[in-house]
Amino acid sequence: MIGRLAGRIARKAPQAVLLDVRGVGYHVVIPLSTFYTLAGEGEEAVLEISTQVREDAITLFGFATAREKTLFEQLISVSKVGPKLATAVLSGIAAEELCTAISSGNVARLPTVPGIGLKTAERLVLELRGKVQAIASTDLPAATGPGGSGSLATDDAVAALVNLGYRAKDAERAVGRAAREGDGSLEAIIRRSLSILAG
Repeated sequence: MIGRLAGRIARKAPQAVLLDVRGVGYHVVIPLSTFYTLAGEGEEAVLEISTQVREDAITLFGFATAREKTLFEQLISVSKVGPKLATAVLSGIAAEELCTAISSGNVARLPTVPGIGLKTAERLVLELRGKVQAIASTDLPAATGPGGSGSLATDDAVAALVNLGYRAKDAERAVGRAAREGDGSLEAIIRRSLSILAG
């Protein structure tokens, strides 16, 4: 199984990155938290990898830190939480906040993430409460690299939010507001949009 990849970023988007490792391109699905840390295309990147194998596909999920990879693997160990939902959770809530919400039993915080209902939130707390306390709370790398600009950035932001499970109208409204409020980079717009959608 692939556990780690180091290479050049051939292409990147909020949902995935194509990593060129010595001439071989690996398509790696990533959460937004990892997207924020990546440099620009053509730059080097190192990702912690969780390889998920199904009968019809082998999918690589990449993370900026070993802690996020561990959280992802803890999440998918919970009944009815698959890799797609686990990636959405890590995109919609910071790792530190997720650990705090689960370890403190804050069930109300988790359903703000699309796809997480009250029953799933209760199951996450029940099954992971003791486990997440053991995950070290180290700082994530600062976001680097250029973001998008103008309408391209807002279009990409809307697409990223819809991919996470938000309704298109809600995503467009949040992105429109976020784009007016400050920095127009793609990373900044997505961060502000998620805060708006979380209320």
